[in-house]
Amino acid sequence: MDDTQMPEPLRRAIHQLVSEAVQHCQEVLRYTEPDQAHTWKRMTLYRATDGADTLNMVAMLIAAYCQRTGMSPDTLQSYLQVGQQELRSAGPQEDDRAHVAGLVGEALSYEAMRAPANRMRHHRGQRQAEQAQRPEDDPGRLFTEACLHGLQARLCDDVEALDSYLSPRVAELAKKVASVLEVPQPAPA
Repeated sequence: MDDTQMPEPLRRAIHQLVSEAVQHCQEVLRYTEPDQAHTWKRMTLYRATDGADTLNMVAMLIAAYCQRTGMSPDTLQSYLQVGQQELRSAGPQEDDRAHVAGLVGEALSYEAMRAPANRMRHHRGQRQAEQAQRPEDDPGRLFTEACLHGLQARLCDDVEALDSYLSPRVAELAKKVASVLEVPQPAPA
């Protein structure tokens, strides 16, 4: 097993790209809020795909380094999990539509129900719809959202705006997160 550390310039590039991806993810969450009704479709898709593309850049940067240092093509393909790749250019697929049908309480056609992937995604959508009827109490999800919103509010110096678009519970947590964060300063030259 190779125990060579990641080169510092690569490490820093990855940290920068992951930070950008996290900001895109926070914006996806922000555009789901009720005050964004006029732009949510466009902006959630833009920011979700921006985040996915940025994380894809991370993977390709690491893969290029691994390739450069002699990793076998088979190992690289395995690590990249290429079998999981789905192209967005093809648009939503049948299993995506089954998932949405489950979320909005629609039944699937007999033909659609014949495919195991469609049944699984439809049932997942139904479970998520049921969970949406209960209070938002998953501590891990609430904490993640609060961290993302608190970080963005601190970076934009707009902590008080959190009350205008978040639930009181998430806004309170996000303010706590923001209160302990310092505004990042440029690194000394």
